Order: sequence, then structure tokens, then C-alpha cells
Amino acid sequence: MAAESPLAGRHALITGGGTGIGAAAAECLSAAGAKLSLLGRRMEPLQVVAEAHGGIAVGCDVTDADQIAKAFDEARTLNGPIDLLVVNAGIAESAPFHKMTRESWDRIIGTNLTAAFECSRAAIGDLLKGPNGRLVFVASVASMRGVPYASHYAASKHGLLGLMRSLAAEYAKTTLTVNAVCPGYVDTPMTDQSVARVSEITGRKEEEARSAITNMNASGRLVDPAAIGNVIAMLCLPLSRDINGAAVTIDGGTSA
Repeated sequence: MAAESPLAGRHALITGGGTGIGAAAAECLSAAGAKLSLLGRRMEPLQVVAEAHGGIAVGCDVTDADQIAKAFDEARTLNGPIDLLVVNAGIAESAPFHKMTRESWDRIIGTNLTAAFECSRAAIGDLLKGPNGRLVFVASVASMRGVPYASHYAASKHGLLGLMRSLAAEYAKTTLTVNAVCPGYVDTPMTDQSVARVSEITGRKEEEARSAITNMNASGRLVDPAAIGNVIAMLCLPLSRDINGAAVTIDGGTSA
């Protein structure tokens, strides 16, 4: 039973758990036996994923620290202390730097980086008390290189990797591990939004814009969210206790 359900009884909280990578992580963690708390702003997709995997759905805007505190407390009340935290919620926008607004900058940094700080801070007490605490950030290959027309997005993801590495070093002698997954372009609604933005900005047809984005991955295909969910679940296993401070790229070989 332990081999089939290595995360049995463990409470996994996932932000942005209703679609894309968050939903895929929920499926993989549930398959390993974890209890799920899924957070997000849109309740309908959260409830669909939660019902499919026996979890709970909790409404939460991660840019609001008060909402984070209340949502995490609700998750604890229903599922117990948080053993595994997957910080997945994020947004992307694009604009030439000379046209980028402070409002857009603040929105990206607030959602992708500041919210990760707040979520980590809200869970850190639980994560350090358990025998195998796990914190996994969903970053991006944009954490490792510059991205034209998305400097705010790249800055937020570089910051996320810095946060991960700092926490991994700070807590290296505890039972908590802190890691990140760094996907390339993934077959998710966020990529659909990127396709629409490229089409609007360049005047290309959406099919051409999708092809251009897809070919930014060396494999010539979009990454399957299930592959990322599988890596997240692997990082959460008790046997992964010596994987700490890692930035795992999942991009079809683009970073090779």
C-alpha cells in the first residue's frame, strides 16, 4: 500500500489548481494518495478538479494577503496541516518595454512573485513541522533567460527562482525541501492567451502564431501539463528528500 500511495494522508495545497499545470499536479498528487486543497479565483474549474480527485476547492485571490491567510486556514480546518505546497498561480502579459506600464509591472510581480512569498510564508510553519515538508514553485524557462516583450514576466520568474534557492539554502538542514519546475511553452490556457496576444500584436493568423510559439520549444511541440504534474509529484515524494534547490527544466530540450 505504501508503495502504491507514497503520499497517503499528506495534505497538498495547490494554488491555481483549477486548470493547466495546477490541475495536472492535482491529478498526479491525488494518484499518489495526497489529500488536496485547490485554491484559485474561479470556483467552477476548481470544483470540477476537486470533485474528480476527492479534494476541496477554496476561493482565493493570491494577490490579497488576507484572502491567502483565510484560505489556508480553511484548508487546514478541512484537511489538516499543510505538508506539500505547490505555488502554481501565475499570469503572463506582453508589451514592448517602452510601452510597458507600471500597472502591468505591478500586476505581474504581485501575482507571480509577491504572492509566492505570501503563500510560502502562510505555510512555512506547517511545512517545517512535518517529517517531509515539500515546497514546489512553478517557475518557467523565463527564470533562466531574457524574454523580449515580457521583461516584467521574466523578472518575476527570475525572482521566483531566487526565492526558491534562498529558501532551499536556508532550510537545508531541516526536513523541508524547496524546488522549482521550469517549463517551456505548455499546452495550457495561458499559452492560448499568449497565442491570442501574438496574433493581435503581429497581425498573424492564430494558427501561425500558435506554430511560432510551439516552435520555440526545441521539440517542436507544446509540453504536456501531465508531464509537469508528474515531476511535481516526484519532488513531493519522501524519497526525494535529497533534491533541494533544484530548478528542473521541462521544455523538450530548449535549454540543453
